[in-house]
Amino acid sequence: MTTLHFITEINAPAQTVFDLARSVDAHLESTKQTDEKAVAGRTSGLLELGETVTWQARHFGFLLTHKSVISQMTEPLHFVDEMVEGRFKSFRHEHGFKYENGRTVMTDVIVYATPHGIAGRIFDHLLLRKHLHTLISVRNQCLKQQAETVSKI
Repeated sequence: MTTLHFITEINAPAQTVFDLARSVDAHLESTKQTDEKAVAGRTSGLLELGETVTWQARHFGFLLTHKSVISQMTEPLHFVDEMVEGRFKSFRHEHGFKYENGRTVMTDVIVYATPHGIAGRIFDHLLLRKHLHTLISVRNQCLKQQAETVSKI
């Protein structure tokens, strides 16, 4: 199992950041580099508790699909998406939002496991971990920019 942690400080209310983080449209905007699409389940708007979305994107030269369900949600503090179908052995993404000192601290904790035993672990160590870190970092900066722009209007 691999765990990735991210902390992003955003000058916007927690509700704004929470809504952008569960927005299919904002997600698609932040993943343009992988030509990501929402192809099933909720394909636009805000994900709600119990809903699924199936993403399709190009990673490492392959067109891959990843279906997630929103398994937990406490608005506007927390939600969890978990893989129900995809290439990982398991994948869980916890999203947290805490408003303090006039800004929202957004936390992401991603815990995943790769299939294929030692080959999967080597692939994770050499390529996958860095790839996911870059994807989430770019996503978070995009969400930060969107939230701070909306909050200034």
